[in-house]
Amino acid sequence: MADPKGFLNHGREVAKTRPVGERVRDWNEVYVPGSLLPIISKQASRCMDCGIPFCHNGCPLGNLIPEWNDYAYREDWSAAQERLHATNNFPEFTGRLCPAPCESACVLGINQPPVTIKNVEVSIIDKAWETGDVAPQIPERLSGKTVAVIGSGPAGLAAAQQLTRAGHTVAVYERADRIGGLLRYGIPEFKMEKRHINRRIEQMRAEGTRFRTGVEIGRDLKATDLKKRYDAVVLAVGATTARDLPVPGRELKGIHQAMEYLPLANKVQEGDFVTPPISAEGKHVVVIGGGDTGADCVGTAHRQGAASVTQLEIMPRPNDDRHPTNQPWPTFPMLYKVTSAHEEGGERIYSVSTTHFEGDEDGNVQWLHLSEVEFVEGRLTPKPGTERKIPAQLVTLAMGFTGTDRENGLVEQFGLDLDERGNIARDADFQTNVPGVFVAGDAGRGQSLIVWAIAEGRSAARGVDRFLTGVSELPAPIRPTDRSLMV
Repeated sequence: MADPKGFLNHGREVAKTRPVGERVRDWNEVYVPGSLLPIISKQASRCMDCGIPFCHNGCPLGNLIPEWNDYAYREDWSAAQERLHATNNFPEFTGRLCPAPCESACVLGINQPPVTIKNVEVSIIDKAWETGDVAPQIPERLSGKTVAVIGSGPAGLAAAQQLTRAGHTVAVYERADRIGGLLRYGIPEFKMEKRHINRRIEQMRAEGTRFRTGVEIGRDLKATDLKKRYDAVVLAVGATTARDLPVPGRELKGIHQAMEYLPLANKVQEGDFVTPPISAEGKHVVVIGGGDTGADCVGTAHRQGAASVTQLEIMPRPNDDRHPTNQPWPTFPMLYKVTSAHEEGGERIYSVSTTHFEGDEDGNVQWLHLSEVEFVEGRLTPKPGTERKIPAQLVTLAMGFTGTDRENGLVEQFGLDLDERGNIARDADFQTNVPGVFVAGDAGRGQSLIVWAIAEGRSAARGVDRFLTGVSELPAPIRPTDRSLMV
């Protein structure tokens, strides 16, 4: 245990954010640089090194949290990053983007604020990059086997890195013009600056991973031809089919899926545009969907100078505190959350459903009509007399995803089976019905968290390694059918 009385002597402190008036004028990360390091030793000391560390169960990666908390308390940053990397390829991603189910499972959280696990994690890895402890791990020998990884999000990158380090020759195919998947174009710069991705890509290149951008398997290269070239294939193509809103007026100009809107803002930061083709500047913006993607749209609209921002959610407002009956510790509770984007302004409206859109004579959306809803016999039903309209000159749909892309022909060309939820079916080794073809991340699991994507990428890599060599020394996989930890 780092400090037997740490949790008694120190309260919870988290990373400080920059003033709202400052941060909405730029696209840098919202946190005050260097604000964590002076407090992180005390925060790590709050870890009780439990006999049964439920934080392990809360984390799909099985991170060795008490161990690297102890090293962080002692400021042994080299040992801390080694323990951190033992289970997580990209802690700088999860430390910034993961909603931290590990903290919800923290034993201290039963009756006190939990350990700031996420802040300790990101402090360790940022210090490791600063001191040069993060270095390429080049395999001692090559296996002579080749693997294609389709998709360069967190699942694909984790699988590729593990397989490269196992000695296989790995090529990552990405249909976008840059590597990173939704990490690159779906996550706004203010949540994670893309320099964190870039230096990981350089590490992976130095280890031997090859990258092929601008190639869409199924369209630019047939899946059957790819399979002939490689000894194994990993599908990490995500669940990119967005849920739509089929109501009258959906065809009006100014209504976009979130993943049509957000990538353009990121492309401005990459230098591809001076101003984004879709901008919130001077407009009344409505974001439909109350999750993290919706919050990303809110923060982006603020930085683009929106006249107003309103976020709609069909479900009731979550509780402020954990419900002891249906969301008991150590499960991940659905709580009311105020993100950095929400701190910056705008209105959030719960228990409402969009009935239709209204436009002007030129076909541009101008108004969104909504109605309050309530549960009647288990179904969300409009409440009579609650209809109203709000100004809406830019609408983003952030209502989640329904499955992997079926339009490019990849599923059909490989001849893949789908499960009852429309995801690519796989067995306990993450192998599909086609021998040598594996699937990891959202494509097989459905829309989920970045920490699940990395965990599945690592587990799929072990399945591939065992398929290619008959035995694997990579970490034992999670079972894709085990949904007990799903959040």
